[in-house]
Amino acid sequence: MILLSSIISEYQDALRTKYHDRLLPGHLRALGAMVNCRTDDSLFMIAQCQQCDHQSYHPHSCGHRMCPHCQHHEGQQWLERQRKKLLPADYFMITFTLPAQFRSLAWHDQRRIYAWLFKVAWETLKTFGLNDKSLQGNMGATGVLHTHSRALDFHPHVHFIVPAGAVDSRHRLWRKKEGRYLFKEKNLAMVFRAKWFDEMKKAGISVAENIPVKWKVNCQHVGRGDKALTYLGKYLYRGVLSEKNIIIHREGNITFRYTDNKKMTQTRTLPAVDFLWLLLKHVLPRGFRRARDYGFLHANCKRMIQLIQYALHSTLSPSVQPVTSRPNFCCSKCGSAMKIIATRVMHSTISWPLPVYT
Repeated sequence: MILLSSIISEYQDALRTKYHDRLLPGHLRALGAMVNCRTDDSLFMIAQCQQCDHQSYHPHSCGHRMCPHCQHHEGQQWLERQRKKLLPADYFMITFTLPAQFRSLAWHDQRRIYAWLFKVAWETLKTFGLNDKSLQGNMGATGVLHTHSRALDFHPHVHFIVPAGAVDSRHRLWRKKEGRYLFKEKNLAMVFRAKWFDEMKKAGISVAENIPVKWKVNCQHVGRGDKALTYLGKYLYRGVLSEKNIIIHREGNITFRYTDNKKMTQTRTLPAVDFLWLLLKHVLPRGFRRARDYGFLHANCKRMIQLIQYALHSTLSPSVQPVTSRPNFCCSKCGSAMKIIATRVMHSTISWPLPVYT
């Protein structure tokens, strides 16, 4: 397997030279974290066997959300929390995409534009839920921001996983829609476009380019929601490209594979420096939340969700397995579980060579 850290180590100087005027502090932090992740240059932790007292050293992970090695456990925890909120209703994935003419604006003002994308998309869904004849209530949704196309080009859009139901707080009713239809995509796009321009007007931003009249919103039936959440969870942490999909590193070029919109496997080859820049484009502003819950699925509405599940006689699906605690290290001598006794140990204080670890 071709490691991303090895590519960064070999080409980061050339990357800084070519893209020095476009590299942001967040990009540099991501590079610095990933290049040392779980290597001899990172900090270490000491584990001790609870049976035979054998000790071993293990390099820390960098913990950066763009790193392909890190935060798998956090991703599983997020997925478990979302699955616990599933309701016995049809689910839809509704995708709001910014037109290409706004991508430059999004790139240069990421924090504000990404926040607008969440806000305007949710306000659109909320409006439709209140006005729909079958729902007439407050909806719930889980939104996840993606900044990449399948080929990893810069392509900001937000996915919302939405149960086809709404809460009428005034009459204390739960209403839902049956079948594979929720809202008309064309109408969603029209309202989304209007609300977006209202937001720009409030901020005093004018439009110099010709913006298309027809915007793109996709509304797709996704069954009971579990598979759609699993799909979104894959890109919540661990970057936008798995190392197993980096297939060739030859003569300064990187080839990676991806799956296109027709479910066909494609490959793309770029100079290594441009490949790294392609990945760095998707580093989010520091502290920005990629996933957000709205309506009755918000974290502040736990009692509401429990009440709905109780009223609908809903139980957790047998296929939903609880996430276990982080796996323990196993002793290379006796195979027993090991306990972490020290963390963030400096490289210079460790006796070399290191014990072999798995």
